[in-house]
Amino acid sequence: MDLEEGLKVVGEFGPYQKRVVAVLVLTQIYMACQSMLIVLVGATPEYHIEQHDGVPYSQQELHRHVTFTEDIDSIVTEWFLIKQQAYKVSLAGSLFFAGLLVGNIVFGPLSDRIGRKPVYLTGLFFEVIFGYVTACAPSYEVFAVSRLLVGLMNGGMGLVCFVLTQEYVGKSYWAMTGTLTSISFAVGIALFGALGYFIRPWRVLAAVSNTSGVLFFLMSVTLPESPRWLYSQGQTEKAEEVLRYMALRNGRVVNHLTLKRVGAAKAHNRGNGGAGILQLVLHPVLRLRTMVLMYVWYACSLVYYGLTLGAGDTSGSRYVNVAMYGLVELPAYPLCMYFINKHWAGRRKSLAGFLCLAGAACFCSMFMPENPGSLLSVTSFALLGKLMVSAAFNIAYVYTSELYPTVIRNAGLGVCSMSCRVGGILAPFIPSMRALHTSMPFTVFCLSGLSAGCLGLLLPETLNGPGAETLEELTSANNSRVLESKALLYDVGKRKSNRK
Repeated sequence: MDLEEGLKVVGEFGPYQKRVVAVLVLTQIYMACQSMLIVLVGATPEYHIEQHDGVPYSQQELHRHVTFTEDIDSIVTEWFLIKQQAYKVSLAGSLFFAGLLVGNIVFGPLSDRIGRKPVYLTGLFFEVIFGYVTACAPSYEVFAVSRLLVGLMNGGMGLVCFVLTQEYVGKSYWAMTGTLTSISFAVGIALFGALGYFIRPWRVLAAVSNTSGVLFFLMSVTLPESPRWLYSQGQTEKAEEVLRYMALRNGRVVNHLTLKRVGAAKAHNRGNGGAGILQLVLHPVLRLRTMVLMYVWYACSLVYYGLTLGAGDTSGSRYVNVAMYGLVELPAYPLCMYFINKHWAGRRKSLAGFLCLAGAACFCSMFMPENPGSLLSVTSFALLGKLMVSAAFNIAYVYTSELYPTVIRNAGLGVCSMSCRVGGILAPFIPSMRALHTSMPFTVFCLSGLSAGCLGLLLPETLNGPGAETLEELTSANNSRVLESKALLYDVGKRKSNRK
C-alpha cells in the first residue's frame, strides 16, 4: 500500500494524532506572544520635554529633561527611545522578522534533508533560551540582537511545526489542522494582550510570555518523526514503524502493514537534489507556481502584520486593541474552512476573494473618521481588513502545502515564508507612514491585497485532487491553469529543440 492507504489503516486522525497535533497547535500561542512582544514592550507613552532657550538637547542630556505622562514601563521609557532614537523600536520589530526570513531559508531545506523533528526541537529550545536573553537584556543592543536570534529560531521551528501538523494526518484533514494552527495563533495574540494588561513591567512580561515555551518543548520531546518525510526519503521501514506505533496508540491492531518500496523515481529525486531549493527555479511548473505564491505570501504578511503591529497606535486602550486584533481573526477560520471545501469556491477562488476583500476594506478605511466609538470608523474597517487577510493567510498555508510535493514541500514553504518575512520586515515601518499622510498605510495595504488576489487566480485548484509525493507525479498531473500549461509546453519545446 502507499502512504495514504497506510494512514487510513492506522487512522487518518485518530486519538494519538489528535494529541500530537494539539501539542503543535498550542505551540502557536507561544509563537504569537513572541511575534507580538514588541507591540507592548515597545509602547511609546505620551511625554513632555522641558525646553531651555529653544536649544535641542543631545541624546545624553535628553533623559534628564523628559517627563513621561503615562505610567508605562517599556524599552522606550528605560532607554529613552524617543525623537531621533524612536526608529529603534520599529527596528527591533523588523529584526525579529529578519530572523524569521533567515530561519526559513536555513531551516526549511534543512528539515527536508535531516528530518522534521530535530529541526523543530532545536529551534524551539534555542528560541526559549534567547527569549530569556530578551527579558534580561542590559542594553538596547543586546535586546535587538536577542530579537533577531529569537526570530531566527522561530522561523526555523515555526515552519516545521506547521508541516508536522499536516504530515501526521491524512490529506483530508490538512485544511482542518492548518486552520487550527491559525486559530491558536490568533488566540495567542489575544492572550498576550490580556497578559500585558495584568503584567505591566516589560521585563516581567517578556519572561512570563516566554515561559510557556519550556512547557511546549517538554511536551514535544516524545513526538515521532514525520512518516511522510521518512517515506519520501526512502526510509520505508522507519515509516512503517511510525505508522504501527500510531496504530497501537490509536487502539488498532495492524499486523501486516507494508508500504510500497521507494522506486527509482524517488531515489533519482534525492540523487539530483530534487528536494532542494534549486528545483523551485529549474522545474517549469514549480518556477511559475513559486513566483506567484511568493508575492501572495508577501502581501498577506505585509497587510496582516502591518495592521496588527499598528494596533497600539490606534485610539483607545492598546491592550484592548491588541486583544481585538487577535480575536477578530477567529470568525475568519470557520469562514475559510467553509469556502475552501466547496467545489464552487475551492482553495484558489477563496484565497483570491479574501485578499481582494482585505484590500477593499483598507481602501474604505482611507475615507473613514478616526472615531473608535462609531460603527463606520478607521478602526472598524481595519478590523474587517484584518479578518479578511487572516482568512487569506490561513488558506495560503493550507493551499501552499498542497501545491508542493512531499519531497520539496518544506523547501517550497520555506521560500514562500522567506518572501512572507520580507513583508514582515517592512510591516513595522508602514504605520509610521502616517507622518506623510494619514491614508498612506492603508493605501499600501489596499494595493497589496488587490494585486495579490488577482495573481492568485493563476494558480491551480487542489480541492479533492491527489497529493503529489515526487516531482514526477507533479509533472504528470493534469494542470488546469493556463499559466502552468504554457510552462510545460515551453519545457517540452525546449527539450525537443535541444535534441535537434
